[in-house]
Amino acid sequence: MNLFVKIFLWFLAALALMVGVVVFLNWTVQTEPVVSRWRVSVTNQTNIYAETAAQIYAAEGEPGLRRFLDRIRKPENIGEVDLIGENGRVWMSEGVAAESYKELVAKALSSDIVEIESQPEMATSVSARKFALANGERYVLIVRWERPRFTPFFGESPLRYVRYGALLLTALVLCWLLAKYLASPIGKLRRATQRFADGDLSTRVAGKLGRRRDELASLAKDFDVMAERIETLITSQQRLSRDVSHELRSPLARMNVALEIAKQKSNGENAGFFQRVESESQRLNDMISRLLTLSKLETGSKDFDQRELNLKTLVEQVAADADFEANARNRSVKVVRADDCRVVGSDSLIRSAVENVLRNAIRYTKEGTSVDVSITNGGGQATVSIVDHGEGVPDAELANLFKPFYRVGEARDRGSGGTGLGLAIADHAIRAHDGKISAKNQGDGLAVEIVLNCVKTAVKA
Repeated sequence: MNLFVKIFLWFLAALALMVGVVVFLNWTVQTEPVVSRWRVSVTNQTNIYAETAAQIYAAEGEPGLRRFLDRIRKPENIGEVDLIGENGRVWMSEGVAAESYKELVAKALSSDIVEIESQPEMATSVSARKFALANGERYVLIVRWERPRFTPFFGESPLRYVRYGALLLTALVLCWLLAKYLASPIGKLRRATQRFADGDLSTRVAGKLGRRRDELASLAKDFDVMAERIETLITSQQRLSRDVSHELRSPLARMNVALEIAKQKSNGENAGFFQRVESESQRLNDMISRLLTLSKLETGSKDFDQRELNLKTLVEQVAADADFEANARNRSVKVVRADDCRVVGSDSLIRSAVENVLRNAIRYTKEGTSVDVSITNGGGQATVSIVDHGEGVPDAELANLFKPFYRVGEARDRGSGGTGLGLAIADHAIRAHDGKISAKNQGDGLAVEIVLNCVKTAVKA
């Protein structure tokens, strides 16, 4: 679950909890005052009804009393009005079981106040008040009342559902905006970090955060400071490598001229020594050439000739040349599959990338084994796979293979390892063509895959 969703859900939960607390407090605050007022009202009305019943009976007799009882039965909040005598006789209330009110009647007859009995199972309460007729008979007036209902927070009309929806929609929009406000800068920082990690050293992010003045804005500024510092260091390093390589070429050329003159004047006794010096000079010259190539590629410039190439033909040619070199070391290079595919790019750069990977594979594959090469075409992409039968590479070091001057552990000696620039040049050359290069352990060796975009139609050079 990403940070945006987490923030959104936490805001939503907090808002829901807050609304719930408000509703609960509203209900709690309303309950006691409403019930108290209702009991006072019921008590007053029952007293009035009892006194009025005695007066009407004295003035109008039984017919008047019956009409009075019928009138007070009409309100919706009154469900039952009964008269029960002290002898347990029910009067003017047909179908009422006096036994069910026996205790309440006894309590009312023995007191001078209104007695109220709650009946939660029926959501009603019953009030009872004694009164005396003109002839001395005592009766108890019983009134069944509906208990007060609390009005829901959003009312009882059908519009309450609209109000529920409006509240939910408002909460969702508000939480979404708040979550986006907090998570958006983090997303921008993450994307900037990814671009920076992919080699775009000019990436900056502070200007994309607007006028924020919070900790995230400070983090973005710190990122920009760090990015600028790293860009300066790496640019300086690349410039130094390029400048040193250029400067070394002149004295190296003069050294080679001096070496040739010395060889001509020599009597042959120092031939082995001269051969050693020439070999080291050639190695140094090769390293300088590779450094210059790498420096040019590291700038990210695509200022090189591009045309449509037959990748199958190119790889087969490189494989044939590499096989000739491998045979001298009791190894071989085999093309096990070759699909037709065409790409657009620089012949020299792609050839150099494939050649560097092949030479690296030949160097580490075991004697008597072959380096297997395959070209597959699928999904609009061409994949060149080069698999050796060496000892592989520790998984933790696979990501470092394409770094300049990097060698894996035991391969640091010049007897088995090269200059450490071949795979770095291959990586930059392929990325300059918007392709990908990767390495993984496969079986008993290492597999390097080069992926390039194919073309369907011819592109003019």
